[in-house]
Amino acid sequence: MDLHTDDEEEQQLHRWPTPSEALEEIKAIGKISGPTAVTGLLLYSRAMISMLFLGYLGELELAGGSLSIGFANITGYSVISGLAMGMEPICGQAYGAKQWKLLGLTLQRTVLLLLSTSIPISFMWLNMKRILSWCGQDEEISSMAHTFIIFSIPDLFFLSILHPLRIYLRTQSITLPLTYCSAISVLLHVPLNFLLVVHFKLGIAGVAIAMVWTNLNLFLLLISFIFFSGVYKGSWVAPSIDCLRGWSSLLALAVPTCISVCLEWWWYEFMIMLCGLLANPKATIASMGILIQTTSLVYVFPSALSLGVSTRVGNELGANRPAKARICMIVSLFCAVALGLAAMLFTTLMRHQWGRFFTNDAEVLELTAVALPIAGLCELGNCPQTTGCGVLRGSARPTEGANINLGSFYLVGMPVAIIMGFVAKMGFAGLWLGLLAAQTSCAFLMLYVLCRTDWVVQVKRARDLTQTSSTLAIPSLPVSSASASASDSITRDPKRTDLEEVLCITDDFVKSASPETDPLIPPRIFPILALKRGSGKERKRLSCRLFKRRGRKDLPNFFVVPFYIRLQHGLPKMEN
Repeated sequence: MDLHTDDEEEQQLHRWPTPSEALEEIKAIGKISGPTAVTGLLLYSRAMISMLFLGYLGELELAGGSLSIGFANITGYSVISGLAMGMEPICGQAYGAKQWKLLGLTLQRTVLLLLSTSIPISFMWLNMKRILSWCGQDEEISSMAHTFIIFSIPDLFFLSILHPLRIYLRTQSITLPLTYCSAISVLLHVPLNFLLVVHFKLGIAGVAIAMVWTNLNLFLLLISFIFFSGVYKGSWVAPSIDCLRGWSSLLALAVPTCISVCLEWWWYEFMIMLCGLLANPKATIASMGILIQTTSLVYVFPSALSLGVSTRVGNELGANRPAKARICMIVSLFCAVALGLAAMLFTTLMRHQWGRFFTNDAEVLELTAVALPIAGLCELGNCPQTTGCGVLRGSARPTEGANINLGSFYLVGMPVAIIMGFVAKMGFAGLWLGLLAAQTSCAFLMLYVLCRTDWVVQVKRARDLTQTSSTLAIPSLPVSSASASASDSITRDPKRTDLEEVLCITDDFVKSASPETDPLIPPRIFPILALKRGSGKERKRLSCRLFKRRGRKDLPNFFVVPFYIRLQHGLPKMEN
């Protein structure tokens, strides 16, 4: 019977999904990715509104604001976003495993991590003008950029709470409320800009304050939803010193994820720097700005798919369903290829018209028309690569994603971009061919890693992750087979209780828990564990001290049976 079951499980892990399974999975992913994509478009429109008001103020304000946003992306926003994604596999797998308390604890730890990271970033932003002057930037533009980023510093702290809140809700498949809250905050963003920029004439500082205010509105709306809807009740853990412990699992995921995100974000900023070295830097930088805005718009959809598949894979692995996690991966990759084809078709067909939405400069339009089809080909590789990163995040393998991004963008894409752009004299188009090489190699490496995934192993890793990351409450200690035999012993012979046999229940607990990974374990349990580990005399002496029964050879049943219940309320004070 067991062999037959094992054969069935093996077949499930090597077959293609049926049409009904694929359709069911598309619906499940769509429930998460659909609202997430709408939220992404809303946040994209908010950024565009800010850029429009910067353009309204003048060329200097637009240049200073753009420089400031680029600096903030490199040094702050990419870091905060990347670190926040470290909680995604823990929360996704914990939700699938129904370990609700781990969701709340991971949320608190991530918020603390991001807030502590925001402090040094804030000091860097305070010295932005000095950094830009050291890099040889124009003094007037640097001064304007410095003003903008100074007023943007509170945004770091709001995002340090917003990013974890969004992931906390999304890993529970709660996405529509986030979309509604984002829509309301973006609708308020326009009158806020009018009030601060046009009415109060605060200039570039008004645009920055409006951005911060909009994120504050989003934060207040999300907190209100979480509180009044009661979604927090099952996973709420009261803030305590325990939030400062057990960070090893979170950091092991957050740091590689941050590196992976930063490597990709920084590539585009580096491309802008390379444009400044070409023959006509003004036209190439302007065209690069248009193309990056275009790719940012297109990226909303594969990014939403990636976030959806990350949640789905994490939930299925946490629920011990490796076959469904594999089906989720297959279906999402086919969806990603479809998105890539749609993006390539859009950029190819719109190559002569798209640039006119941004400028009428003939040279910029020509460069944009040449590069847009190449950007479309890049999206054909970028969509599966982004989705693959979501699978790796959901299965808690961000290090592999970081290694792939490092090798593809900087060991393949960068040399190709430099060779094609400057050595082969292809100019602007050569730089985009470098990005195409990076995305192509990234997609193939990602597919190779995903095809070689052992999903049974990933389920075991998910079990280990949720166990080592969780804080186990005493009533729900894992019961070993030894504990069952101990119970039988108590039933068979009520006059005799072997304390060491009863305390065998703690063996599994000792192996899987430590004060660092499970910080909510009360310190008072460790004398009990010593009963199992000490010598015979030590165990007898300690047991007598714990129960104030010095000199007794055995303990009455009424002391042993409610043993773990009484641990919650404190043991009797030890005698010296």
